Amino acid sequence: MRYVVLAILASLVIQPATIQPAGAAVTPEIDPRASLAVVQQWIYNYRTKPDYAHVPAAVRVLFHSQTFKEPENAGIYLGFIAGAIGSNPAKAEQLVNSFFPVPPEDEWVIVRAIAYSGLPDWRNLMRKMAPRLPARRVMIEGYLNGTQPTLLEIPLEETKPGMLEKLRGTLTRNPFAKEERKIDTTLSFASNQDLLDTLWGYYFATGSHVPIQRIMQLLPWSKSRDTVDKLTIGSMARYTLASYAVRDGELRDYLRSELARQSDPIKAPLTEVVQAADTVQLGAVRRDALAAVEELKTKGSDARRNLDFWGQLGVGAVALGCVSAAALGQVAIGIPCVIGGSASQGLLSFWEKQQ
Repeated sequence: MRYVVLAILASLVIQPATIQPAGAAVTPEIDPRASLAVVQQWIYNYRTKPDYAHVPAAVRVLFHSQTFKEPENAGIYLGFIAGAIGSNPAKAEQLVNSFFPVPPEDEWVIVRAIAYSGLPDWRNLMRKMAPRLPARRVMIEGYLNGTQPTLLEIPLEETKPGMLEKLRGTLTRNPFAKEERKIDTTLSFASNQDLLDTLWGYYFATGSHVPIQRIMQLLPWSKSRDTVDKLTIGSMARYTLASYAVRDGELRDYLRSELARQSDPIKAPLTEVVQAADTVQLGAVRRDALAAVEELKTKGSDARRNLDFWGQLGVGAVALGCVSAAALGQVAIGIPCVIGGSASQGLLSFWEKQQ
């Protein structure tokens, strides 16, 4: 089956997909019949037998298919590109050059993929690519000067001010001043579900356990009753780990080996993941998550037992439209991808459709 997929992928371009030297990259003409579904399945199977030579062709299909039109739903592809760049440091510059020319609206993907690649010398590669990405100068500078974090530098959640900090703020703030509402652009795993996607994409490209370790750190949130965001992301971390481990024996063995090393908050949900994967009981994981959300909906958070809590979430809640498995699941592993809909009802509708 894998060879059939590779053959189809190879046919997606009229000219061969080869990595060209710096400055000499030529983008083959994309076959308008190219299917994103084929690339999705190819990405999912990539880690079992890396096919580095076809990465440029796959990336061009992603660009051609306007996969990055909505960045929040493109995390899994961004993670894959970042992982591909980081997987072969000696050829990283050649690989990145092979992606050009890049549609202007998608240039941010190259910048972020380099920053997320995990290359020891990613800053130098970023500087080399900067002249080819002049419209993204501000973004590039943000990564180079450290104001924008790399993937593994992104915190699980924002640091909450302590009691003394809150008191100091109360005493120093002008009570008559009008507070300006500002958009919070701080990145954290607790508020950005696409980062879970990105970790999975990186894993598909590399087979590295580093992103898996990060995903395991999200598991305690599957028991959280603090915010629906954390409960949703923790539940999806647990569900996707179990779902992929059902089909990936190496991942299943690795998760089992981690049981003895993890702390209790991680060990409990990780045990559930391993048991669900061993017995192929994904339905139980879905039902537990649905019950937890129903409880949170009815009682409110532990921090505020308030029925208004749910209503206040609105579109701020994390939708499960295309989280991790869903992005590749339609083709590769049978997990539905429901794009759009009310964000605050995302988790409920996703699992209700599985009943």
